[in-house]
Amino acid sequence: MPTVDIRKVDAPTLKKWLHDGQEIALLDVREHGQFGEAHLFYAISTPLSKLETEVDRLVQRKNVRLVLVDDVEHLSAYAAVLLSERGYTNVHILEGGVTGWKDAGYVLFAGVNLPSKTFGELAEHTFKTPGITAHELNQKILNGEDLVVLDGRPFSEYKKMSIPTAISCPNGELPLRIGQFTERSQTTVVVNCAGRTRSIIGAQTLINLGIKNKIYALENGTQGWFLADLNLDHDMTRRNDCQIRHDSLSAQQKQAKELSQQYGVLELNHQTVQEWLGDTTRTTYLCDVRSPEEYAQGSIPGAQATPGGQLIQATDQYLGVRGARVVLFDNDGVRARTMSSWMAMMGWEVAVLSDAFASPLINAADLNDINKQYPDVKEIPSVEIAQAIKEGASILDMRSSMEFRQQHLAMATWMIRPHLHAWLQQHPCETILMLCNEDAVMTSALLEFKRRGARNILINRDKPQHWLEAGLILESSPQQPTDAECIDYLFFVHDRHSGNKVAAMEYLAWEMNLLSQVDEQDLNSYRLPKITNQ
Repeated sequence: MPTVDIRKVDAPTLKKWLHDGQEIALLDVREHGQFGEAHLFYAISTPLSKLETEVDRLVQRKNVRLVLVDDVEHLSAYAAVLLSERGYTNVHILEGGVTGWKDAGYVLFAGVNLPSKTFGELAEHTFKTPGITAHELNQKILNGEDLVVLDGRPFSEYKKMSIPTAISCPNGELPLRIGQFTERSQTTVVVNCAGRTRSIIGAQTLINLGIKNKIYALENGTQGWFLADLNLDHDMTRRNDCQIRHDSLSAQQKQAKELSQQYGVLELNHQTVQEWLGDTTRTTYLCDVRSPEEYAQGSIPGAQATPGGQLIQATDQYLGVRGARVVLFDNDGVRARTMSSWMAMMGWEVAVLSDAFASPLINAADLNDINKQYPDVKEIPSVEIAQAIKEGASILDMRSSMEFRQQHLAMATWMIRPHLHAWLQQHPCETILMLCNEDAVMTSALLEFKRRGARNILINRDKPQHWLEAGLILESSPQQPTDAECIDYLFFVHDRHSGNKVAAMEYLAWEMNLLSQVDEQDLNSYRLPKITNQ
């Protein structure tokens, strides 16, 4: 490992940095499962298995103050070398890692999306968002009441499980589409998600916009429904397909603008945004809050796809620098303004780009291309895998541990980047066939192979069905890798969706208990209004 001057920061100093008003990127380089078991409140999950791609996306300014965290210091020290070589000039590691943080008397948190989840609980407490229980909603459905249930999650989540009669309408789309569901003033609107945050934010969004219908958040979402012993639907396709009503768009734009102005959101033109993007002393994120389908058809160069509801639900998955500026945009004048009000309440310096698609912007970081820069390797089809094995290739399956358990090639070894060094020491100079289905993981693995001296690398990105069609033998291994080895998987979060009532109850208890764990300094970083009339 090349020598790099690694600067350490102790826990009390880091705590001060997190609240000194200056930009800081706090990156936890452990794998997702390890991160979710215990991490710092503001830490951003950037696992070593996809470090380079994630850092390029989340931390675009190379001179930003950057702190790396792991269990102790070893992994973060290695990540510091990698990022220094990548051009980052202000890199530190947390002394003692999460252990040092805990020893200094600070709290470690389980779970994911902590700032957003905490904000949701605080928003419910602040606004007194009306809630409805699973049994109350079910009775209304059985009674045939004038009611619409809107599922505020992405369509992919909705398809897995949904409330009977529910229509998929992600939270980011609600401000633009709600008029189609509230033509009758007596229609009751219920917003649900899998748990709590998106139900609360979705319902309160409609209330904040001045919608006069009765509006409720479904308490505890699909999990609450499941725990109430009610049947969920699966594989439903009821999806909001309402066209924008141009006769009411002007009124919607006015409502959204008034809401954003209420929370001090700026509206910027192209010239000002270009100046922000060119400022080397500040980080500016460009966020396209439209639907993923709209983004796929084309967006402003350098913009991330950040569907509005998901941006509020999981801000830490899109914005890696605390204290950065955030510019939201859409093509309708409703969605970005509405979501910007929530971003302002979360404490971000947020603005809306007016007339976003009037002319192109210049941004040096073309985020759409970061996954295309691979080292020189050979990609082979599934029909050539058998010959590669015959010629002595070692098969490393770098898909997720759960995918490996479900189905993998009979001769494959499950592998993740933190374990590669030890494996390569035992298997030097061999031909390696890497099975991978995620570009970010593949990029980091290839860079690690190159760094460790492995040169003869083959890649296959096919699915198990293609392996079967090629005549290859597949196996399943429900216990391999072991739970302890599945460092990429957070069991207590994901098991709640697989019929595990204990996991569902534990998750909801965790979510509702967040406010009691977060200290005053962190809570005061939010900018929710003081409600005096409730």
